[in-house]
Formats: sequence, C-alpha cells, structure tokens
Amino acid sequence: MNLANKLTIFRIILVPIMMLIPIIDNICGISGEFLGISTSFWIMNVIFIIASITDKLDGYIARSRNQVTTFGKFLDPLADKILVLSALIILVEYGKIPSWIPIIVLAREFIVSGYRLLAVEKGGKVIAASIWGKLKTVTQMVGIICAFVDKFKFGDFIFRVATPEKAQIYSASIYMTSGQFIVNILSTVILTLAVIATIFSGINYLKDGKDLFKD
Repeated sequence: MNLANKLTIFRIILVPIMMLIPIIDNICGISGEFLGISTSFWIMNVIFIIASITDKLDGYIARSRNQVTTFGKFLDPLADKILVLSALIILVEYGKIPSWIPIIVLAREFIVSGYRLLAVEKGGKVIAASIWGKLKTVTQMVGIICAFVDKFKFGDFIFRVATPEKAQIYSASIYMTSGQFIVNILSTVILTLAVIATIFSGINYLKDGKDLFKD
C-alpha cells in the first residue's frame, strides 16, 4: 500500500477518535477551557484539522509520485464524506448548528453516489468535479473548523443580535469582549456558503449526467 492510501486510511481512523471525545466528555467530563471554548471542542477541532490536512496531502502525494490507484480514487472521497458528516453530526448534537445542514449534505452525497453508480453501469462515464464541488469541500471544512471554536450557535450574531427585540439579550458587547462575534459571523457565513455550494454541486451533477437517463 502506498503512502497516499495510508494517509487516507489514517484520516478514516481519526474519525472514530474524534467521535469518542463527546462520549468521554459526557461520561467523565473534560475539564478546562481556552479562550472561552471547552477543551473538548479544541481537541475535536485539532483532530479535524489534522484529518483535513491529510485530505490535501494524500492527493498531492498520489499525483506527484504517480501513485494514483483505483483503491485511492474510491477511498479518498469516501473518507471525506465520513469526516465531514461525522463532524456535522457532532456539531448538531451540541446544538451549534441546525440539523438541516447535515441533512442537505447527506442528501447531496446520496444523489451524487447514485449518479456515479449509474454512470459506471452505463459505460463508465466519468463526471468531472466542478468548481462547485471544490468550493463545497473547502467551505465545509473551513466552516466546521470555525464552528468548533464558535462560542455561540449558528447565526446568533447575524440573526439574533441584529433583531431589535433580542438586541439586549444578545448584546454585541458580549461578542466584542472576546472577539467571538467575528468567529460566529465567519462560521455562519462560511457554512451558509457550504450549503449553497453543496446544492449547486449536486445540481451540476444532475445537469452533467442527464444523458444517463436516455435509454
């Protein structure tokens, strides 16, 4: 097995380790915080960042060393899906993001996976990744990294502080003291862009693969 595939497998192994952190936190309690964020979130974020780096690294190594394999082509996108969806589920569990975000991501992956299987069955047509697909991956990963270190919930600053009747409850000064308003805006905006890119990349697959339904 080449180095690129080993990195991909390592990324998959990191996922259950990341998923164990909330369980350990619930059972034993992981004490401490840094910059107002629980230690458990920092641990999960570090694991996620390492896994995200291996995503870029394994592809670079495979191409530069001419180690692109069929196994790698199958496993690499699968590892990405497992990593992103697992992180989104954790964020939903902690109430940091709404459940419709991973639902949209999961629905898109089901549609695209179905299209790929249909393409293989009908002659092995390859639907190339679009700019939307690349934007989807980047925004999902960056948005998740921001959400892990966001002290507040998705859209708190934009949708609640900006609302007059809730301005006193979600006072801007709360965010200003720790700079968390910037993190909250970043995570909200980037995850919103990720959802848009996810939807458009799915539509792009539907458009490029429309000939698959012509019998």
